[in-house]
Amino acid sequence: MANQHGDWVWYELMTPDSDSAQAFYAGLLGWSFADSGQEGVDYRMFSADEKPVGGTLQLTPEMIEHGAHPGWVGYIRVDDAATAVASARAAGANVLMEGNEVPGVGPFAMLQDPEGAAFYVIEDRSGEESHAFSTHEAATGTCAWNELMAADPVAAMAFYGSQFGWVVADSMDMGEMGKYDMLKCGADRDFLFGGLMRRMPEMPVSAWAFYFRVPLIDAAVEFVTANGGQVINGPMEIPGGEFIINGIDPHGAMFSLIGKRES
Repeated sequence: MANQHGDWVWYELMTPDSDSAQAFYAGLLGWSFADSGQEGVDYRMFSADEKPVGGTLQLTPEMIEHGAHPGWVGYIRVDDAATAVASARAAGANVLMEGNEVPGVGPFAMLQDPEGAAFYVIEDRSGEESHAFSTHEAATGTCAWNELMAADPVAAMAFYGSQFGWVVADSMDMGEMGKYDMLKCGADRDFLFGGLMRRMPEMPVSAWAFYFRVPLIDAAVEFVTANGGQVINGPMEIPGGEFIINGIDPHGAMFSLIGKRES
């Protein structure tokens, strides 16, 4: 299925220790890693079953001094990067970085939505389809769900809907926690790509979480705790019978997983 404006197409880990992060996530998710070949920067690309999923960026002391910190950020495909940046800025987004280009792919920019949740936009001119997010099949190591926790879900939906054509396909009543909106990129698409809900009071800022698929959630929990990570939520069952966890990797980056339990 061809990617279109508004699709999630790449996932990036910013980390202060790329060697350690590579060992952790390779063992956890089965990713294979390769150097990107970009001169002057430690950027490694990782794949699941030979399908590119994302990359790791080594944070330098200078980056950290200017406010960068460990974490995951996703890339949203756009038809025109300059137009997307101008539109998002006019709608209240904060532009953190613009004017750069991925060699052989196209221009990209890093933004924060009006509540501060970070994301990238990229104008992909490569002509290659992204399989980083699994639209229909459950593929180990790929992203299975993109979730935004926002202080004002209605305002967040208005922003992302206007910028990327996202629509609410269905909603689930979560009682005191409010609604959980399930999202499509375009009303004509036959798959959901993620969800939107009100963030918990203990969350200091609005943020995106990306749920990568593991075969068995309990085995993943064991690996995380045995290899310097922490599980801060779950395993928790979700509709459909699968389980999720939220964790912190050995260098402080929040991550999320989804998988089954042995019957």
